Amino acid sequence: MKVTRNTAAKGAILDLITNSDSALSHSEIHKLTADLCDRVTIYRILDRLVNEDVIHKIVNLDGTIKYAKCHHANHVHIHNHVHFSCEKCLKVTCMENVQPSYIIPRNYKVNDVNFTLSGLCPNCL
Repeated sequence: MKVTRNTAAKGAILDLITNSDSALSHSEIHKLTADLCDRVTIYRILDRLVNEDVIHKIVNLDGTIKYAKCHHANHVHIHNHVHFSCEKCLKVTCMENVQPSYIIPRNYKVNDVNFTLSGLCPNCL
């Protein structure tokens, strides 16, 4: 059984990610939390939330790591969904209803999948 620490900073960062309509980078979280905690503490909290399966990481097309709230459907926890990266406003959103597919040779084992589509979001069209 995992024992988790709940701190004011952890709660504030989780609320920020939960209430965001797009995935947030570390630097965006740092700016939005003002002086709540330092950059290293934010990294530690983000890692803890990822390990607790509360949020997930998204590697954007430019290599930036962003974080989004996990959505559990029917008590099944799956991170292998499609993300959309807007080339204009740079927002990254989870697309839960788009099912990625791929075919891989038998002698490979997939542990993680990162599907990112890029283009223009509805707001930037």
